[in-house]
Amino acid sequence: MQQNNGLDKSQMISFAVLCLVLFGFMFYFQNKQSKEEEVKAQQQKTEQAKNPVKQTQASNINPNVTPNAIQTANLSNKQLNIEFASLGGQVSKVELAEYKAYDHKTDKADLPLLLITKSNSNYGFQFKDKTGKIINTKDLVFSPVVNGNVATLTASYNGATIQFVYTLNNNPKAELKDQYAVDFKVRTQGLANITSDNKADFIWDYSVRNLEKGRAQEQSHSEFSYAFNNYKDYEYDGRTTMEEEKETLNWIGVKQQFFASVIESKTGFTQSKGNQENVEEGEYLKKLNYEGFIQMTAGELNQDFTWYFMPLDLPLLKSYDKNFDEILPLGWAFIGGMNRYFFMPMYNIIAGWGITAGWVIFLMTIIVKLILSPIMYKQHKLSAMMRVIRPEIDEANAKLKDADAMKKQQATMEIYRKAGVNQMAGCLPALVQIPIFYALFRFFPNFIDLRGQGFWFAKDLTAYDDLIKLPFKVPFLGDHLSVFAIACTIVILIYTIMTSGNMQQPQQEGMPNMKVLMYIFPITFLFFLNTSASGLSWYYFVSNAINILIILVIKYVILDEKKIHAQIQANKEKPKSEGKFQKRMREMMEKAQEQQRYQEQQKKKK
Repeated sequence: MQQNNGLDKSQMISFAVLCLVLFGFMFYFQNKQSKEEEVKAQQQKTEQAKNPVKQTQASNINPNVTPNAIQTANLSNKQLNIEFASLGGQVSKVELAEYKAYDHKTDKADLPLLLITKSNSNYGFQFKDKTGKIINTKDLVFSPVVNGNVATLTASYNGATIQFVYTLNNNPKAELKDQYAVDFKVRTQGLANITSDNKADFIWDYSVRNLEKGRAQEQSHSEFSYAFNNYKDYEYDGRTTMEEEKETLNWIGVKQQFFASVIESKTGFTQSKGNQENVEEGEYLKKLNYEGFIQMTAGELNQDFTWYFMPLDLPLLKSYDKNFDEILPLGWAFIGGMNRYFFMPMYNIIAGWGITAGWVIFLMTIIVKLILSPIMYKQHKLSAMMRVIRPEIDEANAKLKDADAMKKQQATMEIYRKAGVNQMAGCLPALVQIPIFYALFRFFPNFIDLRGQGFWFAKDLTAYDDLIKLPFKVPFLGDHLSVFAIACTIVILIYTIMTSGNMQQPQQEGMPNMKVLMYIFPITFLFFLNTSASGLSWYYFVSNAINILIILVIKYVILDEKKIHAQIQANKEKPKSEGKFQKRMREMMEKAQEQQRYQEQQKKKK
C-alpha cells in the first residue's frame, strides 16, 4: 500500500521554483498597481486643478472672521456629545461616549472616539443670488442659542434669515435608537428676495479618521453608503467616483469599519455624485466628497433632515427600519443570512455564559465541526477507499503507459465505478466550506461585539496581533508577523500533508503537480491572514487542528481499511447501474476518442 512520505527532493525543488514564480508575480503586480495609482492620483490632481470643487468657488462672505469670533454650542446625552460651530452653523464635533478609539502610541484603545473633530467634516447648502454670486452657508457666521436639548443657530445675509435647528433627545429613558439621532431643521425667511434658484446644492466633505488598529482593514471598509426607492434599495460605493444622478437618495452616509455618519433628507437628495480617495498615512484614511440637490419651495429652503452618528450594531440598525442594517457588510444573500441568523446568534448565546471572546470562538468552531462531521466522515471514508484501490490504479497506468491520456482516464474511472467510489463526493466538503469561509471573513472584522475583545496576546480580535514586530516592511506582510496567522498556516500545512498522500499525480506531460500547488496554498494563506482579524486566524487554527484530530481518529479508530477493502471487493461483484454523471463522462470521452481517430485518419489521407 502506498504511503505518504511528505515531500521528496523533486517536489521540494518544484515547490521552491513555484514559490519564486509566485513572489515574482506578486512583486510585479504590486509595482504595476502602485504605478497605476500614481497615474490615477496625478489625473485627479489635474482634474481638480481644471475643475476646482464648488466650495472653493464660493465667495467668503465673512473674510474677516477670526478664531475668537467663532462660537460653539453643545448638546449631549448618554450616547453622544455634540458640538456646533457658529461658522457654517454645522456639527463640528461628535463623540460616541461609550466607545474608545485605538491609540497607536500606547497600543491601547483609550482615546475618546471622535467621529468628527478638527474640521474633518464640512457641510453646507449652496445657491446663487440674483447677481450670480455663489452663497454657501459654510461661509456664514451663525449665532448659537441653546435652550434645553435644542441648539438654534441663526445667520443673516442681505436681509434674509437662515436658521439651523438641532435637537438631541437627552431623555435617559428614551429608546437607544433615538439617542444616536440628531434632528436637523433648516428654515429660511426672505431668501426668495435674493435668489431665483429652485434647489440648493448640498455639499459634504468628510475625511475618515483612523479609529482602529488595522489601518488597511479599516480603510477598505470606509465608503459611501446610501438608500433610495423609499428606503427599499441599498447601495455602497468604495470606488473613486460615485454617481446616482437618476435616483433620489433617502439618506447618504459615510461608513467606517464599526461606525457611520449618516444624513437623511425627508424629501431626498437628487442628482447625487461624489468622489473618494485613499490617504496613505497620518490621522485620516480616506477623503470623501458628496454633492446632491435639495428642493426649494417658492425660493425658500425649508427642509427637515436627521443626522445619525451610530455604531454598526445590527439590532440597533434594524430598529430604525430605514435599511440601515445593510450598512453592515455581512455578505450578500445566503452569506449574509448565515452571519445574521447563525453565527451572530450563536456567538451571543455562548457569550451569555460569561466566557471570554476567544473561548466563545473556540466553542463556535467545535459546534460548526459537529454540524459538518457527517460530511467530513464521508470525505475521509472516500479518501480511505481511494487509498485502498491505489495499487489497482497504479497497475492499470503501468499497463497503459504507452497509451494516450484519454484511455488512462477511462481505465481509472472504470476502476472507480466497479469499486463503488464516487469521486465527486470528495468535492462536497470543499463546496460546503467555501460559503462558511466567506461568511466568517465578513463576520470577524465587522462584528462590533468583538471590537476591543482581547485573547492571549491578541488585544483586539477584530484586528491583527503584532506580537512579532519587524524592523522593516515586507510587501503584503507589513511590519509585523501575526502569531495566530503563523500558527494557522502551520496546521493547514500539516493537514495538507496528511490529506495529499493519495492524490493522483498528473498523467499527462505539462500538467501541474497538484500536490505541490496544495503545499503552496498554506504559505500564500499567511499573507492573507497576517493583516486580517486575529479572530479569523484563531478560528481557522482551531478548525484545522480539529481536522487533524478527526483524521487520526477516523483513520486509526473508526475506519478499518481491511473492511473497506472487503467492501470494495463485494461492490465489484454487484451489477453496477451507470449513473447520469458517469454516463455523461463516458459519452464525452467516447466522442473525444472518435474525434481523435477521425483527425488521425484525415492526417493519414493527407
